[in-house]
Parts: sequence; C-alpha cells; structure tokens
Amino acid sequence: MVLVDKKILSGGLVMISVGIILTVVFAEQPTGQAGMTEEEIIDLMIAEDENQAYQLLSGVLIGVGFLLVLISFGARRRKGSVKRAEKKPAE
Repeated sequence: MVLVDKKILSGGLVMISVGIILTVVFAEQPTGQAGMTEEEIIDLMIAEDENQAYQLLSGVLIGVGFLLVLISFGARRRKGSVKRAEKKPAE
C-alpha cells in the first residue's frame, strides 16, 4: 500500500497537464516575411518574446508539477504514527 496525498498529487498532475498544453499551443514560432516594415519587425520581435515567455512558463509548470507529484508520495502521515509533543521548560 502506497501512502499518497491525493490533493497534492492531483494538483501536480493538473500543473503537468497545463504545462504540456501550453507547450503544444506555443510550439510554433512566429515567422516573418521578406520586405517587412519597421513596425511589423517590432511586432514580430514582441511576438517572439511573448512566445518564449510562454514556453518558459510551461517548462516551469511541468517542473513544479513533477515535484509535487514526487512530494505527494511521502507527504501523508501513517495512522498511529507518533506525534511530537513540545516540552515546556521547567520554571
């Protein structure tokens, strides 16, 4: 029997799936054409920067989601485990 915290596991799986969806959606880079005006070049550069930021976000989401999935396997306390009791200092 594996002890799993289901809330953390589901959160991690959701983050991984959103990251993968963002990766698929933003996989295509914006492309330019020959003979573009300065405004079009600037717009293309802005679109490329936004695309790169979304790809970075998707990578971070996948990484954090994976860590949450790993953490979920050891996060739940066993039944009957010893609880810590703080000792009060003697006065």
